Amino acid sequence: MMRAGAHLMITGVWRKTSLFWSDRRGIAAVEFALIMPILLIMYFLTMEASQAIETSKKVSRIGSMVADLVTQQTSVLKADVDAIMQIGSVTLQPYNRSNPTITVTAIQVSADATRALVVWSRKLVAGVASPGAAATTETTIPASLRVANTFLIRVESNLGYTPVIAWSASSQQKLGLTSAFSNITMGETYFLRPRRSVTIPCSDC
Repeated sequence: MMRAGAHLMITGVWRKTSLFWSDRRGIAAVEFALIMPILLIMYFLTMEASQAIETSKKVSRIGSMVADLVTQQTSVLKADVDAIMQIGSVTLQPYNRSNPTITVTAIQVSADATRALVVWSRKLVAGVASPGAAATTETTIPASLRVANTFLIRVESNLGYTPVIAWSASSQQKLGLTSAFSNITMGETYFLRPRRSVTIPCSDC
């Protein structure tokens, strides 16, 4: 026969167990702890996607703006071209996690339209301007632009986009992303013809 003390002990344990399972005061906190990381990941991905799209548009804008400014000139010096490229790089602001590479190349199509030769070229890499492709170097252009005795300005703008969650000020640490997503290549190439002259010479390029 079960003694009264043992019966009361079992009854007490059963009541405490029932109260434990019926007490739902901590469920909200548990749900919040489980859902919050997912919400944060979704927020950062949405924010990063919008910033990447906007930066990609700015990279394209660099090419069109630099090409437009160069083709409005009747002649240039290398200082002029370098200054225009610096202006182009500023359009990326407030994005500043990596620097764009900008290359301006003047191209002359031959009389028989079979060759496209570099006349002069300047490039901006990491904020530093330097000569681009050497003069008389043969280059490639779209077939639709291969018109005899024509002059073209080609502007190439490229950027290795670094997501904010993979960037650190010292560039020595990555904040969790793999290398596959720590540097996204963005680029655009524009061709324009001179606006005010047949060619645009650069005497010291």
